[in-house]
Order: sequence, then C-alpha cells, then structure tokens
Amino acid sequence: MKQMKSSRLGGLIKKTSLAMIAGAFVLSASIAQADIRPAVVYDAAGKNDKSFNEAVFNGITRFMNDTGIAVTELEPTNEAQMEQSLMKLAQRGYSPIVAVGFTFAGPLTVAAEAYPDTSFTLIDMVVGLDNVQNVIYKEHEGSFLVGVLAAMNSKTGTVGFVGGMGIPLISRFECGYKQGVKWQDSSMNILAQMTGSTYLAWNNPSKGGEITRSQVEAGADVVYAAAGGTGIGVYQTAADLGVLAIGVDSNQNYMQPGTMLTSMYKKVGQAAYDSYEAAMNGTWEGGFRVLGLAEDGVGWALDEYNRDLVSAEMEARVNEARNAIIAGDIVVHDYMADNTCPI
Repeated sequence: MKQMKSSRLGGLIKKTSLAMIAGAFVLSASIAQADIRPAVVYDAAGKNDKSFNEAVFNGITRFMNDTGIAVTELEPTNEAQMEQSLMKLAQRGYSPIVAVGFTFAGPLTVAAEAYPDTSFTLIDMVVGLDNVQNVIYKEHEGSFLVGVLAAMNSKTGTVGFVGGMGIPLISRFECGYKQGVKWQDSSMNILAQMTGSTYLAWNNPSKGGEITRSQVEAGADVVYAAAGGTGIGVYQTAADLGVLAIGVDSNQNYMQPGTMLTSMYKKVGQAAYDSYEAAMNGTWEGGFRVLGLAEDGVGWALDEYNRDLVSAEMEARVNEARNAIIAGDIVVHDYMADNTCPI
C-alpha cells in the first residue's frame, strides 16, 4: 500500500514538474518574444498629415492593437531634432527605431554609427550600414496606374501633377504618372509643378490649392498630388472647382468623396509593422527591401468612396497595366535611376 502511494506520489511530482517546466518554457518564450522596445520618429509633417506619416501611424497602431506592445512616438519639427530624437531613443535602449522619410538619411547615419547594436528601419531612403533596414518603394509603378486612370477620366485632354519638395524622389512619382497617362493616350497634355524646395513644401495646403487652381484654369480636369500635407489643399480646391483629384501614400479617397478619383498608396504602415514583428520574432535583418506592384508594396485604391467614379472598363484597363508591369511586359522608367524621364 505504501509502495503504491509512493509510486502515485512520484508520478504526480513528475507530472507536476513537467507541467511547470513546460509552463516556464512557454512563459520564457512569451517574454523573449515581447522583449522589444519599439519606437518611431516621424518627419516634420507629423503623424496627422493624412498622408505619408499617418499611413505609418496607422500601421503602428495596428501593431499595438495586435500585440499589446507599446510603441514610443516622437515628432520632431526640424532636422536637428530628428537626430536628437534618434540618439535619445537609442541611448535609452529602444529598438527597432523606425525613421519615417528620406529626410532622416543624414540624422540616422549619425545615430546608427553611434549605436551599432540598435536596429533602425528607414522608410523611403537608403543608409548603407549593417544595423539599418532600408525600405524603399517603386512609386513610379503605382503612379503609372493612376496615370492610366487619369487619362481615361479626362474630358479636356489635360491632366495635372502637384509635387511637394522638388527632389528626385517626387520626380519619380511625376515621371511614372506621365508614362501611365501617355500609355493610355499619347495625345494627352500634362501640367506639372513642385510646391517648393524646402521641407515646408510638404505642409502648405494653401500653395497646393493655388497650384491646382492654376492647372485647372489651364485645362486640367484631373490632378494628382504627391505632396504630403500640401495635398489637402489640392483635394479641396479640386472639389471646389468640380474636377477630380488623386491622393497619395495612404488611401485618401474618403477626404473628398465624389471628386477623389483614387489614391496611389504605399504600404509604409506595413513596413513599420513588419519591422517590429520581425524584431519580436528574432528575424529582423538590416539591408534592403524594395517593394513594387509585384510585392504588393504599392497600388491604387478602389473602395466605396470612389466606386461610382471608376467604371468596369476603367478598372479592367488599370489592372491590365498592373499585370503587364508585374509580368515585365511594361517597364516603367525609374527617374531615380538616371534623373531623366522619357516623357
């Protein structure tokens, strides 16, 4: 009887020990998986720009909701503060740190060199350091698609483009758009203007509206904006004048329902989400991620806000172009490859 009790007791202890070990393993794995301190630094336009930064913010919000892990956010207002923000976060042990936009190339280089054990993810620019993950997009491919749609919707034979800061990155949007317009209709006239040459060009809705008005007066009846917060003025003016507008970076169709033809989106929010998730899973790597149509990194938005503006014929034609680009039958020239545009 004693031997039976002893045997049962031993089995119970053994089962309990195994359960405790298994529980401890699950607990330690869970702790290891969540053992990250993610952070993000937005550019000067801020996370509520309704465009590029806000798209990143939305991706980060989704990550926090999915995982319960808080992400520390900083919003510097100039380049000096950008570097200070990155340095401060790295010094305090945050990692990965997502830097939003090409303006971080210089500041992030300094921070990444000073803190080689910290992981940084840079969206829209390249810094060639081992602890930097560079996420860049084929904006020219997505812009080609909205150019096709613009040409199909124009009744005047003239469309417009309003860029933000006059830099090669925004010329890539412009050039891709022009190629799509001309692919659809070679007789189309295209008006294009940048908003400015400083960071202020990203947050100047009144100037965006002014440029849009001048393009409409010159005959444009569809205007594509690649100008960050400046685009708000483009969309409002287009609505006021009864012409169509095309949004950028995030799906902006909701902003002026009835006159927003579509939006050329970049999944920058997904890039931030993926960076944190990879770090959480121990698979984060430096290097390069280049995302175009084939990688589902860019595209055009079709939803309840613009469905009535896009006919089945238009949708089919844009998707025809999309499939041809992915297949390599259409090669969209990249302005940043040689700073030239064939259009």
